[in-house]
Amino acid sequence: MVTIRKGNVVKLGKKLLITEKPSVAMEFAKALKITTNRKNGYLESENWIITWCVGHLVTMSYPEKYDEKLKLWRLETLPFIPEDWKYEIIPQVANQFNIVKELMQREDIEEIYNAGDSGREGEYIQRLVFMMAKPNPKAKMKRVWIDSQTEEEITRGIREAKDLSEYDSLSDSAYLRAKEDYLIGINFSRLLSIIYGRQLAKSINEDRASISVGRVMTCVLGMIVEREREIKNFVKTKYYKILGEFGDENASFKAEWKVNEKSQMYESVKLYNESGFKKEQDAKELIASLTGKQAIITELKKSKQKENAPLLFNLAEIQNECTKRFKIKPDETLEIIQNLYEKKLVTYPRTDARVLSTAVAKEISKNLNGIARGFQDEEIQGYIKKMVEEKYSTNLVKTKYVNDSKITDHYAITPTGQGYENYNQLPDLQKQIYKVIVKRFLAIFYPPAEYNKIQVTINIENETFHCSGKVCIEQGFLEILKPKSTEKEKNGENKEENKEKQEDNNLEILKTLKKGQNIDVKNFEIKDAETSPPSRYNSGSIILAMENAGKLIEEEELREQIKGAGIGTSATRAEIMKKLEKIKYIEINNKTQIITPTQKGEKIYDIVYHSMPDMLNPKLTASWEKGLDMVAKKEIKPEEFMTKLKTYIHSKFNKLVMRI
Repeated sequence: MVTIRKGNVVKLGKKLLITEKPSVAMEFAKALKITTNRKNGYLESENWIITWCVGHLVTMSYPEKYDEKLKLWRLETLPFIPEDWKYEIIPQVANQFNIVKELMQREDIEEIYNAGDSGREGEYIQRLVFMMAKPNPKAKMKRVWIDSQTEEEITRGIREAKDLSEYDSLSDSAYLRAKEDYLIGINFSRLLSIIYGRQLAKSINEDRASISVGRVMTCVLGMIVEREREIKNFVKTKYYKILGEFGDENASFKAEWKVNEKSQMYESVKLYNESGFKKEQDAKELIASLTGKQAIITELKKSKQKENAPLLFNLAEIQNECTKRFKIKPDETLEIIQNLYEKKLVTYPRTDARVLSTAVAKEISKNLNGIARGFQDEEIQGYIKKMVEEKYSTNLVKTKYVNDSKITDHYAITPTGQGYENYNQLPDLQKQIYKVIVKRFLAIFYPPAEYNKIQVTINIENETFHCSGKVCIEQGFLEILKPKSTEKEKNGENKEENKEKQEDNNLEILKTLKKGQNIDVKNFEIKDAETSPPSRYNSGSIILAMENAGKLIEEEELREQIKGAGIGTSATRAEIMKKLEKIKYIEINNKTQIITPTQKGEKIYDIVYHSMPDMLNPKLTASWEKGLDMVAKKEIKPEEFMTKLKTYIHSKFNKLVMRI
């Protein structure tokens, strides 16, 4: 604290800290031991003043604020690209803005701490306020960046606060994101409405209709419509497989025929795929040629397989998991995890990372000890007890769960091991989701699951039949993350589980076989099969597809390998889905969370597809997001990004106008 002289009066300089909302301000006040002297819109102690935003206090002005004529949607006023941008205070929160402004301008303020949400959008909210409030120029500006709202992390964030200027590139990226969404939304929504509005209204039997497009939401709408049309246009194809039953009256197993290079069916036009025939008669003819022939085991491979626990949750992964388990929408999941974060129970939710940093990994025993002491859950305590008794290692540094290169702003979502004084007051669903996060966290300390696997190849006259058996011999992490078969069965998704049971049953029989032995053929049968259409997105799987630039990748390891710049960000994807539903471009079934496009949504898709199809391309949308990321990382200058954006808008605009 410094001494400020004004005439003969001596004042002690104070520190002003600004959070994103009142509840967060209270947590900072607790950490700073400020318990008294609450005033209108802020708290004040001898050394500190803590105030807050209430979400956005400032917004970008609509075109009519630049010129009243721009209120009307006219072709001659487009494209609208201001050189000097206008912003305004949101009327509903003007009172709190004025409180923050007055505090920032006080002469006795020596340091101002930006303690907004630790991400790009949080930076944007606070920078808009700073820009409009014009704080005391003598005050030092600092940035608090934290990963959780525990007292320890808050005090660390304040102690290690960096100069605000170190986050200028993140701020530049945030401003550009807002400008890009504004310019594309305003210009192309107006232009397409002018050109196609009447056509749209007629097609959906409305008096008038406007067309709303956006950099991210139009691309996501495209993904949903294209998937729906794939399903509607899908024609099932029937084909026929051959199964052989081998063994004797005491024990037998089934094996599936597959073509090989020595097979009489090799490269035959009669085949649908490597194990199926187009016509049932052709399958019958092959069976007839093999009946009564000798079968011999030509290959027998025994192996042990290990499977490690999955990576930790990022926001997209936990949103997908909660949609599957609890049938809730991504925005509901985010709201719940945000609440768990504010209750100190979990770390920062809006993260893309699924790993820990090296520094955090070295201190991870604190989280484990906190869970062991504070989380009064019998199941969880049993898992921790086993960790202690079996002496499972907590040294994660050289594992796949720690990777500094895969962390940008924040590491994966993990339990803090604190906040249990708030746990009992939580609604049941929030408790369940917290427990899902804890179990995923504990699983990474457990050993891998281990399997015994046997693969058998049987040869009859150069025609091969294949069978495998697999059994779990060590559950490892599966003890915690074992699949919920009852949930799968309820949703008709137990095919894979039934296959695993069959493999387990086969294993005991296959273990008795030897390579080179003859084996009896009990019979052959033909099994009908048919191709399946792709599945519709649900509100969780669409988030994963957005994260991976339009690709819905079910296999976790592959998902991590290809992950790059996605569509939207972890902080905005749920809101995009919410908006598409609100403007009635899509419908989300409340019970199943399955997404389908509305008639209006499909018409909008057709208009965009025939006018500016690249707006539907996930790769293009992801490339814009990548550009914003490059600005944040100082790899390109903001001016370069803005120039490319303006060029894109003018180019698209000119092509569309030529069609009129």
